[in-house]
Amino acid sequence: MISRPEVQKFAGALQGQQAHKGVFITTSAFSHEAIEYAKKIASKIILIEGTQLAYLMIDYGIGVTTANTYELKRIDSDYFE
Repeated sequence: MISRPEVQKFAGALQGQQAHKGVFITTSAFSHEAIEYAKKIASKIILIEGTQLAYLMIDYGIGVTTANTYELKRIDSDYFE
């Protein structure tokens, strides 16, 4: 779990580069304190944790392959008229 001190270090690194925005990505999760800290500071830091990262990878087709494809059929009502 990523705690507040790690997010504070990241925010400090952003300030050192005179950046106002940053994205902190982890395959783990962020503590409640880390999330609250990121919301309160002047720098805009986006926190992306493991579950959200997995969904983004699936949505954008990065690092994933299609395992199965399913075909959905519906009744063609014109056929029966």
